[in-house]
Amino acid sequence: FLIGQHNRYNEDKQKRDFRGDFFGVEVCQMESEKDIDTLLTVSREEGFGLGIHFPLRAHQWRLRDPQYLSKLVNTKDESFEYMDKEFKYSTKVDPHYILIHYPKPVIIDDNVDWSNWRFADDTEYYYESDYEFALFEERSEHFFSWLSAKGKEYDFIPILELDAVNKYIYDTDLLERLLERYPDVKLCLDIGRIHLQDRIDDGFRGYEFVERFAKYAELVHLWNVQVETNTKNSHYPVLPNQDSTNGWADIERYMSILTRHNSEFKILFEHRSDLIGDDELAACYQWIQSMLKPQATW
Repeated sequence: FLIGQHNRYNEDKQKRDFRGDFFGVEVCQMESEKDIDTLLTVSREEGFGLGIHFPLRAHQWRLRDPQYLSKLVNTKDESFEYMDKEFKYSTKVDPHYILIHYPKPVIIDDNVDWSNWRFADDTEYYYESDYEFALFEERSEHFFSWLSAKGKEYDFIPILELDAVNKYIYDTDLLERLLERYPDVKLCLDIGRIHLQDRIDDGFRGYEFVERFAKYAELVHLWNVQVETNTKNSHYPVLPNQDSTNGWADIERYMSILTRHNSEFKILFEHRSDLIGDDELAACYQWIQSMLKPQATW
């Protein structure tokens, strides 16, 4: 299990959310080097691992996510330079993994209403009609090859968190072929994102998608969101009383699929723990642990 520390080192969150037998902390977009140094010191003193949700530092480029699939040559080249610069800097915290969103820019179906999806600006996506599959395949192959080499150079596990996906991923075998060709590149399956897309995109099947890709998962981001007519309670902690007939993700079903295909993935609780009390937070951890082995009690 992991918790997240985003933007700054939050000592209160660390004390409340973290448990002594957790694997570590996923850190993202730290505003100051002091906070990075503090977290590194605490991790060494307490003996837990660190993962990075790219980038480790905030404000190093015009956006958080590099746009390595951009059709604009300058943007594409800047994105690779940005990643390499941050990978090199990140070696100071000796990360277990570095996670990057894929694909970026996202390729989205022209026929889906993406108003519930969070994009920083309109350079973060292309419509499928404007980005042909052959280019997507060529650029993805280059990115996987480059990222695999950088993981070896800087000694981290490259993890790709799937952003919104379109038929180039779920209706072809391209992603499987790339993951088999570059087996050191792993996936992050984000259950909240998958559930949201499952509810808004008629062409996407969340359970089938997880069934296909669970074996490649190094990491699972776990949070819930209620999707009915509107989207409510985003990044809510997963709890046993969340009824899938009321728009919540069926967490037990997703966990069953994951554990059937993979016994080694890590789980980041990517939720807003401030939305619930201490007893509910303990119940969240215990419920997820009960679906895994060995059992633990908090």
